Amino acid sequence: MRTLLIVCGIALLVIAVGPYVLPTYMVNGLIRAFLYAAVALTVDILWGYTGILTFGQSAFFGIGAYAAGLIFTHAGFGTGYAALALVAGIAVAVIIAAVVGWLAFYHGASPLYGSVVTLVLPIVVTQVLYSGGNFTGSSSGLSGFESFDISIETWFWIAGSFLVVLTAFAWLFVRSDAGRILVAIRENEQRCEYVGINVSRVKILLLVVCAAIAAVAGYMFAGVQMVVAPEYAGFVFGTELLIWVALGGRGTLIGPVIGTLVLDVSTSYLSGNLPFVWKLVIGFAFVVVIVALPQGLMPLIKGAFRHLFGRQKTAAPVFAPRLDAAVEQPYAGLEGAGGCALTVREVRKQFGSLKVLEGIDFEARRSELLSLVGPNGAGKTTLMRCIADGNERSGGTVLLNDHDILKLPPYACVAFGVGRKFQTANVFETLTVAEALRIARTRLAPPSLWKREEVLALPHASMQVIRATGLDKQLGTEARHLSHGMKQALELAMVLALEPSVLLLDEPTAGLTKPERTLIGGILTDLARDHQLCILLVEHDLDFVREISSRVIVLHQGRILLDGTVAEVVESELVRTIYSGGGNAVTGAGA
Repeated sequence: MRTLLIVCGIALLVIAVGPYVLPTYMVNGLIRAFLYAAVALTVDILWGYTGILTFGQSAFFGIGAYAAGLIFTHAGFGTGYAALALVAGIAVAVIIAAVVGWLAFYHGASPLYGSVVTLVLPIVVTQVLYSGGNFTGSSSGLSGFESFDISIETWFWIAGSFLVVLTAFAWLFVRSDAGRILVAIRENEQRCEYVGINVSRVKILLLVVCAAIAAVAGYMFAGVQMVVAPEYAGFVFGTELLIWVALGGRGTLIGPVIGTLVLDVSTSYLSGNLPFVWKLVIGFAFVVVIVALPQGLMPLIKGAFRHLFGRQKTAAPVFAPRLDAAVEQPYAGLEGAGGCALTVREVRKQFGSLKVLEGIDFEARRSELLSLVGPNGAGKTTLMRCIADGNERSGGTVLLNDHDILKLPPYACVAFGVGRKFQTANVFETLTVAEALRIARTRLAPPSLWKREEVLALPHASMQVIRATGLDKQLGTEARHLSHGMKQALELAMVLALEPSVLLLDEPTAGLTKPERTLIGGILTDLARDHQLCILLVEHDLDFVREISSRVIVLHQGRILLDGTVAEVVESELVRTIYSGGGNAVTGAGA
């Protein structure tokens, strides 16, 4: 925080003296560049941090600019009209952003689809402006309208201070506990959904806020330039914003700001002498950076700075909060729930004419460790998906603690008490152990927007896994640097941080050594016994199943063949036949 205040103070001081030492032409150019950089900052948050490749921020900039231009041209200028224009610009931008977000980021939408929707937005907005006739000025735009009676120096201070303050707040946000959720979404949307985060809602809210900021920048631009044109809301400007962010260094905040300032001011000087060649130079530089420097120029600038001043590269300080045991509260959705934790009735899953699951029926109670066994292709993982995601099954009913999951997405099913661990460790590779665990607690403990909490409170079950596996000694380690066994343990700890009552585990011991398997087995039996968890375990190792299970279900060709105690199932001739490859004989015997 102290460093941030010092840097902001220096920046504001430079802005304060800027108009007195810079030529008027440069002051004018920097005012425009400051406002462009504010919009580029929102692009960096959306693209660099969250992974949303958006072309639409130019449209929101244009909306803010046209709100001022239209009102000042057709209604006149005054304090009331100025406030009305600002509110109208923000309101229209927010409404359109919410609609675009709803269309682009619905549950299950691909990132490419979202990019296409945002690409269409500036094209549609410019066409509306073109078709507005005299009201919008058509292709010529609006100019010469009355605006604020403010000197160019004052505009420089206003625009520069706006950029500094916005950058400071963005810096605080992206480094806060809430800001790390953006990186988690960029890294692994699926895991975010399965820890109870409504990814679609987060993306829509983020787009709405960034649209409002872009609209404010556009409003200020119209106020100082007294000119608005469709080009400011167009696709070309939206693409230029992406180029500036990529060249500066996406995901760095300061890189896109500096990149925008340098490139826009340089363009204003060189485009007059080299109008066509300059565009070619910028395009060539963009291609070179994308290929050779995918992180942009900022890392290169930092390296040159260290070399110039003889400073050695040091590792960034690692934030590792203190662990604490949270008081486990029952899920609100579990009040009044019966003793049956999981009920599966006539569940079916098919892809066209291919039937993967057919008529699956069983119940599981709390404190029960139920193993699901069967050969590859029996439908075990598919059944897991049907239990944790309401959209997966083709028919039938799934009840979690007596709550029908209907067609609800995974983040909504989590609220009914289910937690799912995948077959392959599904974690956030670039986040630290502590950050991943904090994100897993998002639904139960909303994170701060401006800071990182110094204490990481986790439920006892999650703490048990962390301490037993040694993860408590590696809270500051990025997940990609963990061993396979540690990643498996981290994912299990993340799922347990949700405080689930139904735990779905898909081959949790796959790829583990024998000591690691023994450790996980002991942890699972303790979780079922001490925390009354209902555990549904998919496993191929019958010896492991025999050691820890209280009950076993055998799946084969999408149907349940056996459901009984460990002794009844594991020792049966039917199971031996299945695992020896006698599938047809088994089907006949089961019938």
